[in-house]
Amino acid sequence: MQRFIFSLLCICFIWSCSTAQSPTASFQTSQNTATSAYWQQHVDYKMDIDMDVKTYQYKGKQTLVYTNNSPDVLNRVFYHLFFNAFQPGSEMDVRSRTIADPDQRVKDRISKLQPHEIGYIKVNALSQNGVALNYETVGTILEVTLAKPIQPGERVTFKMDFNGQVPVQIRRSGRNNKEGVALSMAQWYPKMAEYDFEGWHADPYIGREFFGVWGDFDVKITIDKNYILGGTGYLQNPNDIGYGYETGKVNRPKTNKLTWHFVAPMVHDFTWAADPDYIHDTMQVPNGPMLHFLYKNTMTSEQKDNWKRMQPKAVEFMQYYSNLVGNYPYKQYSIIQGGDGGMEYGMCTLLLGEGTYEGLTKGVVAHEMAHTWFQFLLANNESKHPWMDEGFSTYIEYKALNDLFNEGKQNPSEDAYNAYIYLAKSGREQPLTTHGDRYNFNRAYSIASYSKGAVFLAQLGYIMGEENLERTIKKYFNDFVFKHPKPLDIIRTAEIVSGLELDWYLTDFAQTTNTIDYAVKSIDGNNVTLERIGLMPMPIDVTVTYNDGNTEDFYIPLQMMRGEKPTTATLIKDWAWAYPTYTFAAKKDVKSVEIDPKNFMADINKENNKK
Repeated sequence: MQRFIFSLLCICFIWSCSTAQSPTASFQTSQNTATSAYWQQHVDYKMDIDMDVKTYQYKGKQTLVYTNNSPDVLNRVFYHLFFNAFQPGSEMDVRSRTIADPDQRVKDRISKLQPHEIGYIKVNALSQNGVALNYETVGTILEVTLAKPIQPGERVTFKMDFNGQVPVQIRRSGRNNKEGVALSMAQWYPKMAEYDFEGWHADPYIGREFFGVWGDFDVKITIDKNYILGGTGYLQNPNDIGYGYETGKVNRPKTNKLTWHFVAPMVHDFTWAADPDYIHDTMQVPNGPMLHFLYKNTMTSEQKDNWKRMQPKAVEFMQYYSNLVGNYPYKQYSIIQGGDGGMEYGMCTLLLGEGTYEGLTKGVVAHEMAHTWFQFLLANNESKHPWMDEGFSTYIEYKALNDLFNEGKQNPSEDAYNAYIYLAKSGREQPLTTHGDRYNFNRAYSIASYSKGAVFLAQLGYIMGEENLERTIKKYFNDFVFKHPKPLDIIRTAEIVSGLELDWYLTDFAQTTNTIDYAVKSIDGNNVTLERIGLMPMPIDVTVTYNDGNTEDFYIPLQMMRGEKPTTATLIKDWAWAYPTYTFAAKKDVKSVEIDPKNFMADINKENNKK
């Protein structure tokens, strides 16, 4: 009882009870050639949820206002019903049992679920502007035939009654996981699929990532009075659920259930977690949001101490990423023990809580907080382009770890380079354009998305110069925050910043499995001959050591870049890609030559880089 009251007293001083202002007010999106014709759909949700913590079943009423900002007439709409994946025979189940290297958290567990353990979302009624609709549930997708087409610019209201059952936690979402968290509620509601210039994105849920429509959420969750909630959005009614926001006095209602009311402005997802044993801490980021930490009081003293020690570092991560990418626009962010790896969501993350301090802080929190920028503010399609969020988050994560933990690495992303090179030489690599569900191997998906995606940005800095990369990241954020950027958008932004032609880089590194392999072929007096062995072109940094012991750095531009990066090295003639060899004359007789001495080029064979 004291633990519950203490947690509520904490909450009353940290969750805002005022109606939130749209975070977009702080961001005036610049309209350049990459964004001037841009449009995106908008959806506002109001939901009332009644959760039964004994049966893990819930009832829901949803009012969804959909704005068709596209130039197209829509005859159908689609909803995601993610919880339906957690049933024997689902696509997620079968895929996990047939892929060569199944996720060890999933394996064949879904196939063994009993009826009271499965997940589901059942739609009982659905209307469009008051007219009942015909619909069909097909796996994890609800296919809806409209009563009347939605015209460009038109706003319509869908009302839905539904009920669901929370599955035993298999992956990300679920109940009573191995760390004892009662409810981890991610992807738990009927969620409108995204429609953009590529059409509908009504992909089945097979275990990868997500894509959602931007909008405002107003959610009321009625649940057993002993449960403490955290997640997306600002709490609106602290007094109603048992404590005074201004007085700090506890006045718990005598009802068995309480209703928690949250609003979340301009997000594309709503996630929450609930447990009767959560400790709730807060820490203010200077000139930034309030951070919330919810974790199990049933953990060991050492594990709870790890959470305390992690909190100041979370403040540093928030400051670091805001400075590197762009200011975090919301007034709060929550780090919640959810009990299954780590996964990013709107204004929060759910993650494992029982690991070491190093694992919790450097292994999970650093990465999941990075996702706040790459996916939850720059909301690319995670299913089609997982490398844009996983890889870019990994890139800024490694930079943060290198700087905040004084790791002293010349290349903070060196682990990502090593993993990518391993994959490139394994024979199992597929292009980054591969849909997340279509990889032949889970490990290939992971290395491609996380490691090669991180290398994409790090190596872009090698190509265009680090200062240009920093400017590119900031401009990319400013231009595409609260939008759905595509792969071309990051490259066009880089081109605008640098003045270089860079489409070849996106083509070769993301759309093919072409590899980089340059070699020192020969040294003859002061003449140096280099060789391109791999198909992928690159500009080349070369360090020459003369017989007298002095060194000189040379820079060989790639002709198709139509320019050069800023450099203090000696600039020599361009290398046209189609020529397999390149010879230049140094000033004196040469003792040795090394290509890319700082290892920022993802050359798959370092052995031939030096002679």
